[in-house]
This record gives sequence, C-alpha cells and structure tokens, in this order.
Amino acid sequence: MLVQSEFFSKADGEPVAVENAAGAGEVLLVCEHASRRLPERYGNLGLPDEALASHIAWDPGALAVARLMSRSLDAALVHQRFSRLVYDCNRPPESPSAMPGVSEVFRIPGNENLSPAEKSRRTTALYLPFHARIREEIAERRARGQRTVLVTVHSFTPVYFGRQRPVEIGILHDRDSRLADRMLEAAGGTHLYRVERNEPYGPADGVTHTLEVHALPAGLLNVMIEIRNDLIADETGQGVVADFLAGLLREGLADIQG
Repeated sequence: MLVQSEFFSKADGEPVAVENAAGAGEVLLVCEHASRRLPERYGNLGLPDEALASHIAWDPGALAVARLMSRSLDAALVHQRFSRLVYDCNRPPESPSAMPGVSEVFRIPGNENLSPAEKSRRTTALYLPFHARIREEIAERRARGQRTVLVTVHSFTPVYFGRQRPVEIGILHDRDSRLADRMLEAAGGTHLYRVERNEPYGPADGVTHTLEVHALPAGLLNVMIEIRNDLIADETGQGVVADFLAGLLREGLADIQG
C-alpha cells in the first residue's frame, strides 16, 4: 500500500504481526498494545525515556502472556507492532484517546494539535491494517470451518493517578457476557488472584472496541482480559498468569459447549 510505504521506513517493517496463524485452537488472541516502539518518523514524540517505557506507551507484559497462551491453547495471535501513543488500535478514529495529547500525567507533545491530514495518515497506516488483518484471520478460519473465540489481552498499571488498584485480573465484556460469565465462575473457585468483572475498566470507558467491531456483530464468543502489570513483570509471573488464564478459558469454553 502506497500510504504505508510512505509512512514506515524499511527499518520499521509492517504494522501488524501474526503468530501461529495455522494454530488449530478455537481461540484467536489479539494484543492491541503489545509494543512501545515508535515509527522512525516520530522520533520520541517529545517524551522522556521514562514515559516511553511506562504503561502510557504500551501494555507491559501483555504480549509475553499472550504468546504463552498462544502456545498453550494452540491459538493464533495478532498483535500491533507500534506504540498506542501513535495510534491506539483499541479505539475508533473519532475517539479523542485514539491519538491522545495527554495520557495520565504525561503531555505528549508529538500528539498535540494534530491536523486532520495527520490523523487520517495515522489511521490509514496503523488502525485500518490492524483491524483488516483481524477480519482476514476470522474469515480464513471460517472458510476452513474453524470456530473463532476472540480474546484480547491487556495489562494495566497498579497505580493510576496516585490511586492503588486492588484488582489483579479483570475479565471484561460488552453486551455479550457468555464467556466472561463462565470464566468468572471458574475463577471463583480459586484464590490465586483477585479477579473481578469489568475492572479496572468497562465498556463505558470505550475499551471494548475490538470486541465491538469483530465479535459482537458476528456473534462470536469473546472476552477482554486485563492483568495488573506488576504480576507479569518477569518470566515467572508471566508463566503463572498465562497458565491461570488458559485454564479459565478452557473451563469456560467447556461449560458453554457442554
């Protein structure tokens, strides 16, 4: 695509990555905030290294957990290769948080006073290819008779605007709560993590966009998972959380199918 060739340098590569595309499992994992990388054309967006390493730029640990879940569930995984600071692929173009000028306590100079042309350029180069690839994966699975259960994987900061967040894992849903209900029931029988429904965010916060676009219209089972990022700061934590979540998904899906 011409716009993408003009937007990305050769070193940048593609905006979207797909792993284990031929996975036989019914789960399709999506990680919208997998990377803190910025396309070369944007430099550092005027931000210090502290900000670019923080949760405002990406979801720390989320991709690592999603990859472990992909192996465990033999699930395909679609993930964004650039920071949500340039474009948050879990937000529609009309949302102010798609290309935010401020995130929590950080001003983002490179996102201030964006022109309509710049917003359109980012949308075309990042948002549209990302969601097109998800649609393609779902269509290809349907064509080969493979069921799709859409699961998005995120992480969140334990302290937000100075306030502690006691929830450790959030099981989020929009209008379709079938899978979330079963996963929460399964989590109720464990004491490993504090698991809550639609926390620390919910659909009213606009966080279920990917589910709304790809799962709800097609009637696909779906869920959004939020993990407090201090729990997945190292490989041990990532492995324990991935095993826990894969277990909840297996149990939840078995209950629905049963």
